[in-house]
Amino acid sequence: MIVIRGATTIERDDAEEIRGAVKELLEQIENRNSLARSEIVSIVFSSTSDIHSYYPAKAAREAGFESCSLFSAMEPEIDGGLKFCIRVMLFIEKNVTPHHVYLRGAKSLRKDISQKFNVAIDGPAGSGKSTLAKALAKDYKILYLDTGAMYRACALYALEHGVDLANESAVCDMMQKVDLSVVYQDGEQHTCLGGKDVSSEIREPRVSMAASVASKYPCVRVKMVEKQREIAGKMSCVLDGRDIGSFVLPDADFKFYLTASAEVRARRRFDELKAKGYDVNFDDLKREIEARDLQDSAREFSPLKKADDAIEIDSSEMTAEQVLAEIKKRMQEKI
Repeated sequence: MIVIRGATTIERDDAEEIRGAVKELLEQIENRNSLARSEIVSIVFSSTSDIHSYYPAKAAREAGFESCSLFSAMEPEIDGGLKFCIRVMLFIEKNVTPHHVYLRGAKSLRKDISQKFNVAIDGPAGSGKSTLAKALAKDYKILYLDTGAMYRACALYALEHGVDLANESAVCDMMQKVDLSVVYQDGEQHTCLGGKDVSSEIREPRVSMAASVASKYPCVRVKMVEKQREIAGKMSCVLDGRDIGSFVLPDADFKFYLTASAEVRARRRFDELKAKGYDVNFDDLKREIEARDLQDSAREFSPLKKADDAIEIDSSEMTAEQVLAEIKKRMQEKI
């Protein structure tokens, strides 16, 4: 059994207002969760003590939600509480991730899902940032902006065009020619160079170190950060990287720093690449990760850094599911 929550407000205690608000709320919950009405077992309403003129349950029945059991209750009066508020819980016979809906004045109750917000997740290579960011974005139905993919695309361009990554001037000249675009299809990010989707190529091991080298140059980072800030300014999204909370989005609503031991991170990367068919050596990967840690932390421009107000989480002995649960718990605590 799954429970989906929601809430809305009305302007005044009026039967027509209640009917309209209840209908709007239930239909949005229905649409956001792709529900069939036959999947709804029961609907439970509670309303603040200043609402007397009509039962929300009766309004729900009139709106066509008559195939399930309906209940209404009145909440005790709370000093300073939200006025003219109707809350609801839908009990569903469907195994889905619930998407809660908060409308009108009730948006203030759940800023995480009712307003635009940004989540910054930083940490060293292999700490699980991307896995976490993707899962978090999926759960909240917001955009996952893969910033690392953007830098990898620049590195791939350099490798394919013979650009000397040790030569900052050559890399800066290259950045005037790189035709990089980010396209979203079916909820996934596709990174393109010159209109060609290179989402798979940029994950090759040879691109990893090259991306770390390229990203240390201010001319590369400035261009990428401009794009990232532009996207984050328009919509709710999750970004992961090495300097998101400290530089890219210093005003992000939620900031986390995810880390793990070099041994654990190397093992995760080893398992991932082996599963994809790459012939890799664990010790080489560990040395590479340690080298990247040093390089990313020591670069002069926007190094790997934990933002002062970021929450640090060590995932060495945690599963991906446990990390996700901890992040969501911390976000809710802040709200």
